[in-house]
Amino acid sequence: MMNPKKYSPGYYLPPEMTYDWVKKDHIEKAPLWCSVDLRDGNQSLVIPMSFDQKLKFYKLLLKVGFKEIEVGFPAASDTEYDFLRALIEQNLIPEDVTVQVLTQCREHIIRKTFEAVKGAPSAIVHFYNSVSVAQREQVFKKSKEEIMKIATDGAKLVKKLAAEYEGNFRFEYSPESFTGAEPEYSLEVCNAVLDILEPGPDNNVIINLPVTVEMSMPHIYASQIEYMSRNLKYREYVTLSLHPHNDRGTGVADTELALLAGADRVEGTLFGNGERTGNVDIITLAMNMYSHGVDPKLDFSDMPAIADVYEKCTGMKVYERTPYAGALVFAAFSGSHQDAIAKGMKWREEKHLEEWTTPYIPIDPTDINRTYDADVIRVNSQSGKGGIGYLLEHTYGYNVPPKMREHFSYICKGISDHEHRELKPDEILEIFRSHYFRIVEPVCIDGMKFSEHPDGVDLDIAFTYNGKQVNMKSRGNGSIDAVSNALKELTGDSYSLEVYTEHSLMNQASQSEAIAYIGIRTPNGELFWGAGYHTDIIRASAYALVSAYNNSKK
Repeated sequence: MMNPKKYSPGYYLPPEMTYDWVKKDHIEKAPLWCSVDLRDGNQSLVIPMSFDQKLKFYKLLLKVGFKEIEVGFPAASDTEYDFLRALIEQNLIPEDVTVQVLTQCREHIIRKTFEAVKGAPSAIVHFYNSVSVAQREQVFKKSKEEIMKIATDGAKLVKKLAAEYEGNFRFEYSPESFTGAEPEYSLEVCNAVLDILEPGPDNNVIINLPVTVEMSMPHIYASQIEYMSRNLKYREYVTLSLHPHNDRGTGVADTELALLAGADRVEGTLFGNGERTGNVDIITLAMNMYSHGVDPKLDFSDMPAIADVYEKCTGMKVYERTPYAGALVFAAFSGSHQDAIAKGMKWREEKHLEEWTTPYIPIDPTDINRTYDADVIRVNSQSGKGGIGYLLEHTYGYNVPPKMREHFSYICKGISDHEHRELKPDEILEIFRSHYFRIVEPVCIDGMKFSEHPDGVDLDIAFTYNGKQVNMKSRGNGSIDAVSNALKELTGDSYSLEVYTEHSLMNQASQSEAIAYIGIRTPNGELFWGAGYHTDIIRASAYALVSAYNNSKK
């Protein structure tokens, strides 16, 4: 039995809430990014990554463009320790990249961390202790003063050891469970730590304010960040960092609003992997900025390859609806959506637009190595003529007349509905060809010879009709009229030629083929379609006509 009365807000409002960040309508520049995939992400896996998997993932992070990477908790295990030593000893840390290591504010863990990170060309030593009310009371059973002493003792020790060990070190402090602590107390602790670390022009210090557990709506976190940003000592020399988790499903919103509120840096993971519901998804954050015209300073131009490495290294899966990266995030199955997308894409082509304004698709899928045919227009029983027509034209070059597109869409929807599955582009092409091209029963053209005369065209034509060969002569005001007259005489049937279009198409042999589409209306009012192809447009049109007639006899 659910009982909401057992819950109450576990967060604390700052003593002053100005909401100046609300006046900003978008993030104007990319923050500093720090990937914590190899630490926070790795520790949340059912089976943590092996040494080789961590190295492969590390190289992916470098390729994407991360300049700060938290590579592990080296005091936690031999794998973590050995991985960090390998990066340092094998010179695998580029000059413009800083590795980050995490340690609790406990003396023996801090000392082992410095043993692991010694000799690093550039490293951030990230130390933390919890300051929340719940942990002070329930876990540590310590006063505010005692909790602060844990933080300041940790700061004194990392400062001391940084001077003793070889390497280039910076400092980062996190009041863990920040969202469950009184903001004014968190401020007091952080300022006490800063007084020890003495930030300055050559000593930038990171204060990281984690959403260790989401407790509030995003605007509350933003207000907490704004309060801290305005009241931290040495603010000019302090990088204010965020580390949101996603317990309430609003990690991205927390981060975006907190950046508006004054934060400078974000710690997160690819695809949001992390403890419980995960860390904030850096891909979503970066691509959201990109969709607003802001360079995120990270390269996600080959999203499928990034997802592939992620899945192979972590054993996790990228959910189909994951923003930007999921297999279905650009997919339009709905007929109305497909029609709007197709018209939007045509509009861009006609207007030669650089700006992306296509309905339903927030970014150009090709920017991240996705394709229109496989990723955008998807065909099932809900699909419509616009999307199917777009797919045939832009993937295979068939510019099908509108009414024929509608007819074909019902064929595809019927097959998908009957078989309860999506139709792939190559299947759609095969269905299109089998339903309209070279339909040869009951009538087949075996040969044609045209000769012009002052009033039109004379035709000698050979048919196979119901299995019998028939040679005929005919006359018309043009080639197709002559073929149509012969077909009517042969079968005794009547119809009107209602639609005729044609275009050229390059085939796989790099030869130009003529493609013709014909719609005929029978005396009972039904419209039937056929298509034909040949290097000669007259023959292609004749094949299309006969295919349309044969379809009327099915």
